Amino acid sequence: MKIDRHGQAKILTVAEIQLLFNEGFTVDPPRDRALFAICLYTACRISEAVTLHQRDVIDGKGNVRPEIIIRKGNTKGKLATRTIPAIADLRSKLAAYTPRKNSIYLFPGNEINSRAATHLHRDSAMWLLREACKRVGLEGVSTHSFRRTALTQMSNAGIPLRVIQEISGHRTLDELYKYLEVKSEQVLGAVASLSLLTPLEPPENSHLVKSVYHEVNPPSIALNPPPA
Repeated sequence: MKIDRHGQAKILTVAEIQLLFNEGFTVDPPRDRALFAICLYTACRISEAVTLHQRDVIDGKGNVRPEIIIRKGNTKGKLATRTIPAIADLRSKLAAYTPRKNSIYLFPGNEINSRAATHLHRDSAMWLLREACKRVGLEGVSTHSFRRTALTQMSNAGIPLRVIQEISGHRTLDELYKYLEVKSEQVLGAVASLSLLTPLEPPENSHLVKSVYHEVNPPSIALNPPPA
């Protein structure tokens, strides 16, 4: 678990996600729910989420697009543009949020300070999440928790890793593996499956059966039965 920026970001449970979205985000609830819903339902990095343009998410009629566009220039390593389908859970959070019209960014910076013309800073997003976690009593959560939770959930659901990699944007599967959590019960289940290899024990009375057989048919006769 991540403590003081050390360790892995916590994988969130359904109950913890519900707690954060329902009770944690209070600074600007519609915006903050939309922001972290994007992180959760597209498995993107916080730096990718805060730099989204409005037109990457909302069409000319003001409707949420069926797919979210994560621009190549905003991705880590600037490798490739990703297009992620917007599922209903994400669309509902985005539909409840109205971004500022005088900004190209989906999540514009504070209009009364130096970031008015640009996007919400990733450090501000991290602060919003820390405050939300304090409010509901969660530890070990960082902005990366949403990405790790999403990728682990897809892996546990049996989604092929190559498909998950297409969503996450990782250059290699080795990089993706580092994000996936293996739970203790999964390890236990894997080891328990080895019980299928256990050889069958002979019946408890098998020695008595052999003894009675030899009394009726001495070994010499049993091995060399008389001709019929």
